[in-house]
Amino acid sequence: MHNRLCSVLVSLPACAVSLQPADADRLVVGVSPYVPLKPSLTRESHITMEIWPAIDLRHGKPVRLRQGDYDRKTVFGDDPVEFAVQWQQAGAKRLHLVDLDAARGDDPTANRDAVARIVAATGLPCQMGGGVRDQAAIEALLDLGLARLVVGSAALKQPEWFASMCDAFPGKLAAGIDARDGMVATDGWLETSSTPAIELAQDLRERTANIAAIIYTDIARDGMMSGPNFDGLRDMAEATDIPLVASGGVTTYDDVRKLVEMNMPAAIVGRSIYDGVMQLEQVIQIAGDT
Repeated sequence: MHNRLCSVLVSLPACAVSLQPADADRLVVGVSPYVPLKPSLTRESHITMEIWPAIDLRHGKPVRLRQGDYDRKTVFGDDPVEFAVQWQQAGAKRLHLVDLDAARGDDPTANRDAVARIVAATGLPCQMGGGVRDQAAIEALLDLGLARLVVGSAALKQPEWFASMCDAFPGKLAAGIDARDGMVATDGWLETSSTPAIELAQDLRERTANIAAIIYTDIARDGMMSGPNFDGLRDMAEATDIPLVASGGVTTYDDVRKLVEMNMPAAIVGRSIYDGVMQLEQVIQIAGDT
């Protein structure tokens, strides 16, 4: 298991100058490229777990859903930038954004202004998922200054296309594999496929070596404050060498410690830090992500 779990991803300083893969002649200033460590780095040498505080966006506002149910959402305020800056001040080195409007097929531009403001206000590497289904969306979102994008439904429905995009934008695309009872859920978690999550991960890995990561979410645990699906995470980690990001249900400091003990490369934290069950500063300290 340890040899199959590969390197954690790291970011360059926020002020770095980088080249966008889609246009190698165009310099983009202020965008932090997000690149994997050398393949030779094994999980035995991994000593920290990256922490990604989550900001879910609906109509430009920060919200959290329970088990992906749009009818069971909590709105945490009017301006997501306030949370982004708050998490940065607490020590966050990166942010995980979710466009809930685009994910369910609503207006794909509804949250782009908020995303651009978060990137500009923090200068942190930000990854975002939700509604990334074609090359035009990839290019438009990277142009906002996002460091990495998470592709979910399209990775399942168009695996060959997804692999080609990973090759065209190396290190910029992660696969968002969201599972319900071990099966891949799609379209903003509104539909459940007949494809096992592990099978999808292995298929994508066979198609390309340029997947930045897998963000693996157990929908039953997401937003429920019930702890991660450790068995599911372990099974996924053993099935592929793609760097794994644990998502869904990370609720207590013990959850964080257990993920570190499992040598999990990264984890997303959401509702628990919004509700004050955990303090982000302490989560970061436990993870060694200081």
